[in-house]
Amino acid sequence: MRTGPGRAVTSAGTSRGTSLGASLGTATRSARSAVRRVVVVVADVVTGLGAGVFLVAVLAWVGALVLGWTELLVLALVLTFALLGAVAFVLGRLSYEVTLDLATRRVTVGDRALGGLLVRNTSSRTALPSAMEVSVGRGVASFPVPRLRSGAVHEDVFRVPTSRRAVIDVGPVRSVRSDPLGLLRREVVWNEPEQLVVHPRTAGLAGSSVGSLHDLEGRASRDLSDSDVSFHALRDYVPGDDRRHIHWRSTARTGQLVVRQFEETRRSQLAVVLSTREEDYASDDEFELAVSTTGSYGLQAIREDRRVHVLTQGGNLRGDSRTRLLDDLAGVERSPSRTTLADIARARRGELDAASVVVLVAGSVPSPADLRAASVRLSLGARALAVRCVPGAAVARHTIGDLTVLTLGSLEDLPRAMRKMND
Repeated sequence: MRTGPGRAVTSAGTSRGTSLGASLGTATRSARSAVRRVVVVVADVVTGLGAGVFLVAVLAWVGALVLGWTELLVLALVLTFALLGAVAFVLGRLSYEVTLDLATRRVTVGDRALGGLLVRNTSSRTALPSAMEVSVGRGVASFPVPRLRSGAVHEDVFRVPTSRRAVIDVGPVRSVRSDPLGLLRREVVWNEPEQLVVHPRTAGLAGSSVGSLHDLEGRASRDLSDSDVSFHALRDYVPGDDRRHIHWRSTARTGQLVVRQFEETRRSQLAVVLSTREEDYASDDEFELAVSTTGSYGLQAIREDRRVHVLTQGGNLRGDSRTRLLDDLAGVERSPSRTTLADIARARRGELDAASVVVLVAGSVPSPADLRAASVRLSLGARALAVRCVPGAAVARHTIGDLTVLTLGSLEDLPRAMRKMND
């Protein structure tokens, strides 16, 4: 009889203990979470110098209390007051509306690129002076913001360097508040970064110099097309065919609609193989010249309504429009690779088969024999041109088998060199 009640009491006691333990566990986790948040906030605000001053202050207080040294007490007080004073500089909340505006999103190397920073105080109170920092690529531009009344606006204009081809992240904009000693630093991010694309320099290649290659009328392939310049045969009209291709004489004679069928020519196909292999270049200037040369060929082909394929070790670039091609070239970088131009020609032959002209672009390291090894892997129907980019070298041209090798010393030499090749 006593066992029953005893068990009941024991069960109730266990239940209360479990509930108390769960409550203590929840409270402990909440405390840990709060402490973790405080630590994160403090770590974000305290600079390296501030952390060092805090550590010295703690040691000075311990030494002063344990050893009773007056000097340590004075040092502890000075450092403590410095830290408390620094806190006063970073307290408070800024209420800004920050606008980052780039005058243009795309420029060419050497062009002016301007940006504007607009800061407006949206609070009902006067905002104390602060500073704004704008990340520009790997650098940081700093702008002081004066004391602003409610609704007041402050504007700054800055210039983005465009001396090198690149895709530059401009922003984000951060407001920075810190004390004069640099012990504490509080940052607030106000917007997302913008992108500025710095296109490579290019040279205009007049006429059909891209074809180099005396194939103005095109070279017929075995592929049939419904729209080209080389007439091949007639066939019955199919709904959806272009009515401009109807052969009216044959239609009148047979009483049925008949359309022209053409041989697809290779004239409109250009492929540029740009080596991004670091080992193919002796300097950054060689690679920049190679990128500009690639862009020059590609843009002229686009102007002439040719199809353009640009291949690199890292993949294909977009050649369907001027802007997309230059955007992709702006972000091209060289990197270590075991893939040579010959490897690209062998692995991507299917993409190169449709081209009537294939241009191989590299630096000074690949020898003419290396370029020849790449050209022999191309389709027999394509004409091959190799360009070795060697800044400062005199323009030279020589032939190895059916491969023409052009040594280019500067981008300005490219139009003249192409005209001579067509003479």
